[in-house]
Amino acid sequence: METVVTQDRPELEQKVEDAFRERWPEFIFHDKISKAYLPRVQEYFRSYDILILDEEKVAAGGWGVPLSWDGTVGGLPSGYDDALVRAVDGHEQARSADTFSFMAAAVAKEYDKQGLATTVLLELSARARADGIECVIAPIRPTWKQRYPQVPMSEYVTWTREDGLSIDPWIRTHQRMGAKILGPAPESMLIEGTVAEWEEWTGMLFPVTGDYVVPEALNLVHVDRETDEAIYLEENLWVQHEPGAR
Repeated sequence: METVVTQDRPELEQKVEDAFRERWPEFIFHDKISKAYLPRVQEYFRSYDILILDEEKVAAGGWGVPLSWDGTVGGLPSGYDDALVRAVDGHEQARSADTFSFMAAAVAKEYDKQGLATTVLLELSARARADGIECVIAPIRPTWKQRYPQVPMSEYVTWTREDGLSIDPWIRTHQRMGAKILGPAPESMLIEGTVAEWEEWTGMLFPVTGDYVVPEALNLVHVDRETDEAIYLEENLWVQHEPGAR
């Protein structure tokens, strides 16, 4: 397999979308912070946006951003959105980055269970190390948290198997790479829209004001019929990888 920078292969754009878009729910693509900052992320940090190709098939991919972090839990970004803002603003203000944050990794369904997500994370880590950045963190979106949207992340991360690893497959992937759990990212991603927009994104109806369980949402979605507004504040989980992990 071959690793390439996404922007070096623009002809693969449709294949990338076909391979990965189904991995996330539609509402995830309506985060206003992400929409505002991603064009500059792609401009400034293109070498940290990669694909793994199996000949001309898109097998896996991922991306991340360099940012500044003081090494304390209290100094972490509040989550995914804040990490984007910190990375872009830091770059534009010429602040030195000392930390690399994974932002996403995905594997095409055809290539599931072949360890390619780990391969993507290792490749991104290696690129950060080559640029002199040893500290690696990530605001991860645990795979099975959607099954328990009413459970706080702080409780969910305590649920472990007999071997001491998390019950969650994505958390386990990071743990097996030597990562440690730092704590919840309480305001990782904010997605707001009208009731009609959320009904379109989810294929659900929201007939009354209240909090709703939405498929693939890690937390409840709050719907206010009176103001015609639906708000989703997603909680993720911060993890930190060992320096130089391979």
